[in-house]
Amino acid sequence: MSNERFKVIIVEDVKLELKGTEEIFRNEIPTAEVIGTAMNESEFWTLMEQQTPDLVLLDLGLGGSTTIGVDICRNIFARYKGVHVLIFTGEILNEKLWVDVLDAGADGIILKTGELLTKTDVEAVMSGKKLVFNYPILEKIVERFKQAVAADTHRQEAIISYDIDEYDERFLRHLALGYTKEMVANLRGMPFGIKSLEKRQADLINRLFPPGERMGVNATRLVVRALELRIIDIDNLQPDDE
Repeated sequence: MSNERFKVIIVEDVKLELKGTEEIFRNEIPTAEVIGTAMNESEFWTLMEQQTPDLVLLDLGLGGSTTIGVDICRNIFARYKGVHVLIFTGEILNEKLWVDVLDAGADGIILKTGELLTKTDVEAVMSGKKLVFNYPILEKIVERFKQAVAADTHRQEAIISYDIDEYDERFLRHLALGYTKEMVANLRGMPFGIKSLEKRQADLINRLFPPGERMGVNATRLVVRALELRIIDIDNLQPDDE
């Protein structure tokens, strides 16, 4: 890959940053040929009609809009097969934007902080690697991954500690979604009547609350406790197929 030449278009709306990015390519990535630069969307599409690049280095925030870059990325993948898109952005806090542009097909995201753009990152994209990130975004991804694993671990420990079975989880999850016991009893594959569910609710209260806190616990308080203990996951409250 390192000896193969490839064509690049840079999309950046800040003149000084555009100049700096061109310098990075000129000095650090000599196999790249910058065939054009654009400071807005219309300039970019004009360049694309003239000559298709191998790589588009795309800033997300153009002309004050943070969504134009996502739209450009989506359109590149719809109209120009085989063109790589590497995001080079100063949007260092907008995580939702990162998700949107990855969903739109971007090969990677380099934040304009820390290590900036490197030959290694560009060559990784050009060799077909997906999910190319620099250190600042990798740090955030790993932190989120650790939190997610910790939450999953807490949930598994709670399920074991409080002896939660499949029907307990389904019962609690549907109570959290606003189902009545009658509605839960009518779920497909739920082999319990209303009386059995009332008994199960009382049993769950005994398991999830210490003796001094069991009096007067209703279904809502039981659900809140289950959420606190992570027995049910607030981010995955989906009803079963009825």
